[in-house]
Amino acid sequence: MHRIRAARAAQKRAARAITARGLAHPLTRLLLAAAATAAAQAWEAGHRVAEIHPAQPERTHHGG
Repeated sequence: MHRIRAARAAQKRAARAITARGLAHPLTRLLLAAAATAAAQAWEAGHRVAEIHPAQPERTHHGG
């Protein structure tokens, strides 16, 4: 479970960097690479993608 938590945390850091600095910023690119590495390590350890990215509840849209 440690690898799943690490992958999620790395992805959250990368997403925050994208929002704050943009996709082209060197720090963002570094954090995206770290997130990809963490996800790959979780996968290699036998974790499924659904464990890293749990399914979101289906949203219903009301109105026009």
